[in-house]
Amino acid sequence: MQRIERLTPLADVILRIDSQVMSVAPRELAIREAVGRVLAADVYAKAHPPAPLALRDGYAVRAEETSDAGSYAPAPLSLAHRVEVGDPIPGAADAVAPVDAVDDDARPPQALMPVTAGDGVLPPGLDANPAAPILTAGRLLRSIDAAVLAALGITRVPVRVPTVRVVGMRREPVTQAVATMLINLIGADAVAQTVQVSDDAIMDAGDADVLIVIGGTGGGERDDSVDALGRAGRVEVHGIGLCPGETSAFGFVGSVPVLIVPGRLDAALAVWHVIGARLLARCAGRSDAPAAHGARLARKVSSAVGLVEFVPVRADGDAVIPLASGYLPWQVLAQATGYILVPAQSEGFAAGALVQVVAL
Repeated sequence: MQRIERLTPLADVILRIDSQVMSVAPRELAIREAVGRVLAADVYAKAHPPAPLALRDGYAVRAEETSDAGSYAPAPLSLAHRVEVGDPIPGAADAVAPVDAVDDDARPPQALMPVTAGDGVLPPGLDANPAAPILTAGRLLRSIDAAVLAALGITRVPVRVPTVRVVGMRREPVTQAVATMLINLIGADAVAQTVQVSDDAIMDAGDADVLIVIGGTGGGERDDSVDALGRAGRVEVHGIGLCPGETSAFGFVGSVPVLIVPGRLDAALAVWHVIGARLLARCAGRSDAPAAHGARLARKVSSAVGLVEFVPVRADGDAVIPLASGYLPWQVLAQATGYILVPAQSEGFAAGALVQVVAL
């Protein structure tokens, strides 16, 4: 039978992932296909605008000629060039006065109110400076980023898109539910694929960059996933200091990282968010941490020292309510809006404590 000799501290597991899992090779995609993917390189753009542009409809003027202007004391203008948003600014002008700030029926045109140099003007290089990247490697390309790049005439960018294969040790409803959950979570940062394989091919990653195996991590008579990993490659750790998820394993088949998650729905969820997401981020070259926000606990959380504890929480106004610890019932998971982690050296958090909540 598979046996867990000891639980490896979660921090050590993360360290192994960070030091041994490599980023996949980049590929170039069209902007619309790259949204939601991780940039593989800094993106630079030509200076924009290359020359001053109008930021509003009005008149290009010399600001100093308007300094004493008022409705009862109009100031004559040597320059009052009609412009619309996006039009180039004549070289002698340094501001755009609003339409109602200039009387262009007068001869010469007259300013009816003062404007300051730079008002209504988009200066050169403000939208994009060629000396600095417009976007940096390691971050997700968002819809607004894609819009900025398209406006700057950039049509393709290099990104990293790992392919993750998800396989189950058993063909039963809970394993299928876990597989569906993982595929949905993976799909945000990678390409997820599922295949039906025979028992002797469970550790075949095919052309995938990451292999996720569901189930068979314990010491039952039918549990064999960790031994199968040992036969096909190498087991880095079996037994991780994370609750739930203690029976998880991590290793490699060749250069492909393999994460084996328990067949329990709650344990698989915890292991994916805490370990699997970190592994996938390494493959994608993602540099940012999962988004978290601070919130106060509505009631205390008790925890056993020695294990990092994954605790689902539900938002309650500005506070969060811890829902369960240890085994996490399905109905609890369905109510949860996020989770918190209780460090291994902590006995929990008191009511009112400020905690970092990560969305589920």
